[in-house]
Formats: sequence, structure tokens, C-alpha cells
Amino acid sequence: MITFWQQDNNKLTKCDEVTIDFQNRTWIDVRNVTREDITILQEVYNIEQEHILDILDQDELSRIEKADNYTLIIVRLPTFNPENDIAYSSVPVGIILFKDIIITICWNDCEVLKDIAANRIRSLMLTDFSAFVMRLLSRGDSTYLRYLKEINRKATTIQNELELSVNNDDLIQLLNLEKSLVFFTTSLRSNQLLLEKLMKTRYLPLDEEDKDWLEDVQIDNKQAIEMANTYTNILSGMTEAFASVISNNLNIVMKRLTIISLAMMVPTFITGYFGMNIFLPFSNMGWIGTIIVSLIC
Repeated sequence: MITFWQQDNNKLTKCDEVTIDFQNRTWIDVRNVTREDITILQEVYNIEQEHILDILDQDELSRIEKADNYTLIIVRLPTFNPENDIAYSSVPVGIILFKDIIITICWNDCEVLKDIAANRIRSLMLTDFSAFVMRLLSRGDSTYLRYLKEINRKATTIQNELELSVNNDDLIQLLNLEKSLVFFTTSLRSNQLLLEKLMKTRYLPLDEEDKDWLEDVQIDNKQAIEMANTYTNILSGMTEAFASVISNNLNIVMKRLTIISLAMMVPTFITGYFGMNIFLPFSNMGWIGTIIVSLIC
């Protein structure tokens, strides 16, 4: 779905394609991309098909590239979908910079783009595309940090439940959280390389304020990487600890079953001996023989 946005009184307002004021800069938000959207992006805005396919590739890493008439930036942003087994993940978002138009493309629905459209980001100006990109990257890092804290809280809750009783559902949830942390770590490292490239190259014109923002974004991104690594190590240790507990509980159960089996071997041997089809002692003593055999058992 393609949505057009322009800024009025420092607020983004949605507008129709027919009523766009081409004298003002425009943000074109493309989310939940359809085939019709891809056709429009190719034919109307002359975006190369290869670039569109790269953006829609779920495993695409962050990068910046210069085309003939636009600049392409691909950044991985966090996403949350409670309906999936792995609720926390990341998606590639394409940022295409023209002279007077900025286009963002995401095959999914990304919370960072929702925040921009809802005017939740302060000092966001469409008149400066470089600053717009810096605010978007900064919001992405803030969302990463918030999701990492949520993952840590959920892991702590699951740990408390596992301490009471170990069950498969909780262990599977721990595994899914660990996968989310791996996805976050990979995406954050990819974004870090992009940020370093933005600082070193001139693909994106940056003034002094934008450079300061970029440095702050790098600091937040490094902090998110450290948090993701820390939580990953904690979850790995927690999973190994509970695996050891399960193994220890299994050993205790097997020990008890072995003791019970050994105890049952004695009466089984006696009843088997007296059940053989040969002459046995106490066989002619009637109930007295039965009582004696029972006492022996």
C-alpha cells in the first residue's frame, strides 16, 4: 500500500496523489507491498527492479548504494508480531532519496514507520532528507533497546515459572527468545557497518548537526549490540542450566525405578520358583503352606 505524506505546520499529513503540492517535499510510505505497488515504483519512479527485490528480501543486510538518479539505503529495523512463534524480529527497510521525494519501502508493517506517520518523532522535518534519515535510524535504535528490555523481562518471567515446574512450552519460548536475540544481534551489527560507511563516505550529505546525530545513533547502536550479546549469553546459560536440571531429574527417576525393580525381583523369583510344575516344599500343607510362602515373599 502506497501512502503520500507532506508536512504542514511541522506535522506530517496524509494527502492524495492528486492533491500533492509538488513544490513541497514528499514522503512516500510503501508498506505491505503488493505487485501493483512494485509496478508503480518501477514505472512511475524508475526504481530498478533489482533494488526493489533486495529490499523485499527478508535476509537482506544493511547497505548504501548510489544509483543514476537516486540514493538507496537499506537498514534493518525491529518488528514485533505476537502472532508469530518468534515474535521479535527485524525487517529490511529501503530508503530511496530523490531530489524532492523520499520513499520508504517495507514488505511488512514496521513500528518505526508507524511512529513517523503518527508524528511521534520530534523535530522531524521533510525539508532536510539527511536529518529525516538520522531521525529514522535513531528511532530504530530506541525501538531495538525497548524490545531488548521486553525480551529480558519475558525471559525472567519464564525462568520463574521453570523454577516451579519444567515444561516444554516454557523451554520453547526461551528458545524463540534466543532466536530473536540472534536476529537482533545480526541486524544491529549490519546497521553498525552502514553507520560507519555513512560517516566515511559522501553518499548522504551531512552537516554538523547531522554528524552529531549520526554519532549519537552509533553510540545507541553499540549499546544495543552489547545488550543483545549480554542477554544472549544469559539465555544460553539459562537454557543449559535447565537442561542440566532436566537431566538430573531424569537420573533421579531412573534411580528410583531401578531400586523398585531390584526390590520386585525377590518376590518375583520366589513366586516363580513355587509356581514351577514340580514337587515343592509346603505343597501338601494347604493354607499353612500358602501362609509360609507369603511370609517368605
